[in-house]
Amino acid sequence: MRILVSGSTGLVGSAVADLFAHQGHEIIRLIRPGTVLPREQPTSPAELKHVVWNPGTGVLDSRAEGADALIHLAGASIAGHRWTQAWKRELRESRVAATRSLIASLRQFRQPPRIFIAASAIGFYGNRGDEELTESGPAGSDFLAQLTADWEAESSRASEFGARVVVLRFGIVLARRGGALPRIALPFRLGLGGKIGSGRQWMSWIALEDIVGIIRFSLEANLLSGVANAVAPAPVQNAEFTATLGRVLHRPAILPAPGFALRMALGEMADSLLLVSQRVYPEKLQRLGFRFLYPELQPALAAIFNRTG
Repeated sequence: MRILVSGSTGLVGSAVADLFAHQGHEIIRLIRPGTVLPREQPTSPAELKHVVWNPGTGVLDSRAEGADALIHLAGASIAGHRWTQAWKRELRESRVAATRSLIASLRQFRQPPRIFIAASAIGFYGNRGDEELTESGPAGSDFLAQLTADWEAESSRASEFGARVVVLRFGIVLARRGGALPRIALPFRLGLGGKIGSGRQWMSWIALEDIVGIIRFSLEANLLSGVANAVAPAPVQNAEFTATLGRVLHRPAILPAPGFALRMALGEMADSLLLVSQRVYPEKLQRLGFRFLYPELQPALAAIFNRTG
């Protein structure tokens, strides 16, 4: 297949581009002006192609036309900056406005992609306590929930040019390098780890390998369309997550991080990312037969931290 990938320099995008290129697909990165491309790894196939995409001006290189699929993963880091009003605008512009611009550009092509796979997030649900959440659950009411709902609405418009649209609500992506896990693990490595807040909040997680597998499944499974929760089938409460992480790292998990301190340090972001409770299940993926490599937390963490290199 000929596959366009936006956000190809991020954690998920780089893993997707590398794996699919090795499998013989033609991968074309959508690169914003000024983006510094990472050096290709020695084990990578020939250097991946790229075309320019400028969301601000609406310009998308015509060489992107004729692709079979587009995997849309672009967006400013949710956890990479304190949520000032300026950064909230950047989060919205890089997701909602950029996706609107991308869809408008693709609509001009005679041959737009027939498959459009877009990232979203379980932040869509907001803080839901112990409620068991599937794809039919309504959106929450906080900033991240409303941002995510608006982002999904723009992605769904790819159906207007005939594409099969799959919107994947990512859980917490676990990987050794990149994403949230290295930052979560650092206090444990220093012997300072423990539960976050009350520890009762639910964490819906997913191994990086399974995210890549879900994206591949989305390309191949014609019956899959609309939103799908990209999470492992075994969410855990934070106290269990941190205890499991401590066991895997052979470190204690006895020093809690109080909620009030996190709010003082991180502001609104603490409630939406660290103290929020989201007990999410991948109902649609399981119904369609997707098989997880890491359905349980301890084997997933053990595989991540026992890897060499």
